[in-house]
Amino acid sequence: MDLMGGMQKAMRRVLVARGVASETVDVGGQKVHHYALEGQGKGPPVVLVHGLGGSANGFGRTFFGLARRFSRVLAPDLPGHGFSGEYCGGPTCVRGQFDVLRAYCEDVVKAPALVVGNSLGGAMAVNLASEQPALVKALALVAPAGAELTPEALTALLGAFAVKSNADVRALTKRLFHRPPWAAMLLASELRKFYTTPTVRALSDDALATQASIAPQAVRDLKMPVLLLWGGSERLLPPEILSWYRQHLPPQAEVRVVEGFGHVPQMERPDAFVSHLVGFADRAGL
Repeated sequence: MDLMGGMQKAMRRVLVARGVASETVDVGGQKVHHYALEGQGKGPPVVLVHGLGGSANGFGRTFFGLARRFSRVLAPDLPGHGFSGEYCGGPTCVRGQFDVLRAYCEDVVKAPALVVGNSLGGAMAVNLASEQPALVKALALVAPAGAELTPEALTALLGAFAVKSNADVRALTKRLFHRPPWAAMLLASELRKFYTTPTVRALSDDALATQASIAPQAVRDLKMPVLLLWGGSERLLPPEILSWYRQHLPPQAEVRVVEGFGHVPQMERPDAFVSHLVGFADRAGL
């Protein structure tokens, strides 16, 4: 019995019942599932980009709060995550995931957006803003990856996803949350399925093999408003990543370390997460 898969589908049914569209769109030949919700706000579209092993469902509790401030809320499942199929454009790699995100913004969003990226999604959001600035009206980075790390530090970080036992899953869960939910701790055997997929393994192997990181100049040259949210209880990413971003972000960037936030505040504290994004949009005049 696929308990976690059933819970993901149940969440999708709840979102759809409340008016969220759950669709599969063709993005450059890749079938991508996404959620889309029409908003009542004056702000630009907001695009929510999950991280490694995550999914659009992780942002589900933020959709309606964001829809009050923004014109549209969109959340894609990157290839091999959530309800999207495996990447079909060649070997599974981080660059392939980025290419799908870029095409999604071009073909589906079709307007400059507030792009919100968490973890690996944050790194891809930075690259999107650097390479295709016309697609990004503003940038919000939530515990972003992408900073240059030593090979040892990168190996240790990705090693957290190489779960081989329920104890490994519980250890990873404790690193993701400010206060790990008891249900996640109890369902460790089911959560293993999220971190042992072919896509997660392939992306981890690709990151280790390439040792790729964001060029510091790409961060310095960002011209749009930028917000970086970092959890006071961040336990997955090393503090060197926050220091790297502080060093290289442009002068207009806001960096906020938020007590009570872990690595995935959109899941644990969705209302506070929305409040930070709305406040940023207000200050930036979006």
